[in-house]
Amino acid sequence: MVGNGKDRERGVAAALDELRQADMVAFGGVGIAGTVLPVTEAYRRVEAALGDGPENLRGQLERLLDEGTPAGRVYAATLLERVDPAAGRAAWTALRDDPAEFGTFIGCVMGRSTLREYASERLAAA
Repeated sequence: MVGNGKDRERGVAAALDELRQADMVAFGGVGIAGTVLPVTEAYRRVEAALGDGPENLRGQLERLLDEGTPAGRVYAATLLERVDPAAGRAAWTALRDDPAEFGTFIGCVMGRSTLREYASERLAAA
């Protein structure tokens, strides 16, 4: 089918834009109803695209790490970690001194974190 590749590329580009502007990190459904936030859908779209050729997205993820909001940078580091664990670790290491704050949502619990706290937890868990 003609256009499927371009449609997918546009969808991934839109998802990366959503992540670049994110103010909340949520990897699953939130609230009692388990609502999936648009930013979570965007993360899942980019994550799925990694299966089609992660090296094609690596530069875009590195740009997201540099240009994104604090929450966008968390998504970038998480996705880079899937592409290349060493690159992910380097991203978390670079973020662990950053005091920038962002919102988190885990199930029904809304919270706040800093890049410093979040990156330190990710590095400790690795």
